Amino acid sequence: MSSKITASDVKNLREKTGAGMMEAKSALSEAGGDTDRALDILRKKGQLRAGRKTARAVGQGIIDAYIHGLGRIGVILEVNCETDFVARSAEFKNLVHDIALHVAASSPLYVSRQEVPSEVVEKEKEIYAEAAKSEGKSGEITKKIVEGRVEKYYQEVCLLEQPFVKDQDINIQELVNQKIAIIGENIKIRRFTRYVLGE
Repeated sequence: MSSKITASDVKNLREKTGAGMMEAKSALSEAGGDTDRALDILRKKGQLRAGRKTARAVGQGIIDAYIHGLGRIGVILEVNCETDFVARSAEFKNLVHDIALHVAASSPLYVSRQEVPSEVVEKEKEIYAEAAKSEGKSGEITKKIVEGRVEKYYQEVCLLEQPFVKDQDINIQELVNQKIAIIGENIKIRRFTRYVLGE
């Protein structure tokens, strides 16, 4: 190990990402000892590995329940994986619980943008277009404003696109992809229900 990269650096990176020792060491070497760059390198590798596994069938998993605020908010969440072995693992259970906690805190409306009804998207586009026109924006600029605001809307209401409450640098999809890379199985968030007392 070079004098620049200490065992402590490798340990810290492994704790942050769940990467193996050689993988963490290699990423730190590639990044010249810069932990933030090494983190980015590992995230990109994780995304690539996760991308290869997303077509696999997910017939196992767990349902988790999370209650927050002295019983004022409750979440029931189903997350699927490929095998019962992984479904019972602490790594998978912790991921599911973290996502349930996130749902309680961030109140998404849908799992992914594919679930957002087209009439809801069209209504949002109309609202954004009217607002842009009232500000005197031209046709092409209005179109770009509407596209940008629709993207922002997806990030606000779709679970997979929301920044993770425990790490704002990644969204929920990236969190799932990191776990796919570590666990070695496809993972899919299937559905959730969020309850608020009195609503």
